[in-house]
Amino acid sequence: MRIAQVSPLWEQVPPPGYGGIELVVSHLTDELCRRGHQVTLFASGDSQTLADLDAVCPQALRLNPKVIEPGVYDVLQYKRVLDRANEFDMIHFHTGYSALPYAEMLTTPVVHTLHNGFTLENQDVFEQYSQQNYISISDAQQQRVPGLNFLRTVHNGIAIEDYPFINKPANDPPYLAFLGRLSPEKGPHHAIEIAKRTGWTLKMAGKIDSVDRRYFDEQIAPHIDGQQIQYHGELGHTDKANLLGYATATLFPITWDEPFGLVTIESMCTGTPVIALGRGAVPEIIAQGTTGFICHSIDEMVEAVSRVNTLNRQHSRDLVSRSFSVSSMVEKYEAAYQKVLHQRWVKNGHHVPVSPLVAA
Repeated sequence: MRIAQVSPLWEQVPPPGYGGIELVVSHLTDELCRRGHQVTLFASGDSQTLADLDAVCPQALRLNPKVIEPGVYDVLQYKRVLDRANEFDMIHFHTGYSALPYAEMLTTPVVHTLHNGFTLENQDVFEQYSQQNYISISDAQQQRVPGLNFLRTVHNGIAIEDYPFINKPANDPPYLAFLGRLSPEKGPHHAIEIAKRTGWTLKMAGKIDSVDRRYFDEQIAPHIDGQQIQYHGELGHTDKANLLGYATATLFPITWDEPFGLVTIESMCTGTPVIALGRGAVPEIIAQGTTGFICHSIDEMVEAVSRVNTLNRQHSRDLVSRSFSVSSMVEKYEAAYQKVLHQRWVKNGHHVPVSPLVAA
């Protein structure tokens, strides 16, 4: 199959540090190539991929201080996709609502993976284009806008081999980990509260977007003492895996309905259980009392810290291997592509060929 993958230009593929969407796009694109598909990746020019790379900007927009209007590059990218559309059997957008008017112009089949949450503003846009083909990254995400034409849910997957399993030595100093954007919806202020109330060390890492700088300066920075509350900046993959893997537990105290939360499966893959607030996709990812604790208040999260050592770390690793691998994710995407192509053939009154993917 000839497939176009269209990634956001804000971050390179794969991201050098934090960037959940781009990491998923990287895994999907490269695995499709390994499976024999002809794939073109539309992304920033500094991206690394097994696919053919088509770039309208030389580097990720986030890294280029000269970029004043990033939306200009989005328009240029969509124009490039439209110009090349007849080269593909399937075009897969990962760029959210901004792609919808352009996708409406295409005769090539299109799917959109919705990586971000719905807001009161963007929900109106999606409803205007409700009949396009959507893939959710959790069942909880679908429930927010049930009128959209969702093909299916495809949970995110990660490369298991990229996250060494760490059987944390009993004499290692215990600590809690927080990994993610330092933004209000990710709840790092709650992570700090939990650490202070339990007396545990908290090691935090993640990027600070400009829109969140004031929040960080006012609510996070004053608590960072380099001892109990530590901030390690934006880490590369190896350091990130070590931060998670040597932790006793990872905190996921989100304040919004997270569509997925890639850090939860990254943490569990290293063997570290997750203590999370039960919003959004959390109940679909964490096995209560086995790979972590799903809580309904900060008080419950504080209490759960005292019980986390009772969990078997191998169970966390096993759950990710079983349910959140790259292979599992890509198989579901291939099935979604085939469903769209099947519907197209039926709609046009053609004989429907039997696909090897469907037959399998």
